[in-house]
Amino acid sequence: MAHRETPISEITLRRYEKPYASNKRDLLKKACLSLGLLNPGDSRDVVVDILYILLEAKKELNALEIVKNVIQLRKNENLENAGTAPSNIRRQIRRLRAIYLVEKIKNRYQITENMKLTEIFDEKIQGILLKTISSRVREYLEKVEKEF
Repeated sequence: MAHRETPISEITLRRYEKPYASNKRDLLKKACLSLGLLNPGDSRDVVVDILYILLEAKKELNALEIVKNVIQLRKNENLENAGTAPSNIRRQIRRLRAIYLVEKIKNRYQITENMKLTEIFDEKIQGILLKTISSRVREYLEKVEKEF
């Protein structure tokens, strides 16, 4: 049986200093860095704007509405339009869905079950994603111990 090198799922978590008073976008950017949605130094941070739009909207939006709102937000913030192509925004939405922050309902997107981000983190990320990943890592380590 051939083993795949592509992970089924993955998550990166980073610990930063305690949150401090800042503007909403900078605070959300640090949260995205903490969740591994961005890497330190990334200049393409449109995922922050997508999450920002969905958090502010508090309702379902389709992909075109998200694109339009992201472009407007970046214009208002005097940011470059790098990464605002509809195909890239859809890819970033898929990444947000992969870690359960965003859900899709009939071609529309919203924050998962309109939950608070802390609830999503506790229930979905720690409770499901992290649990299944650590369980599989443990299986590999046990297998390695048996072989060595």
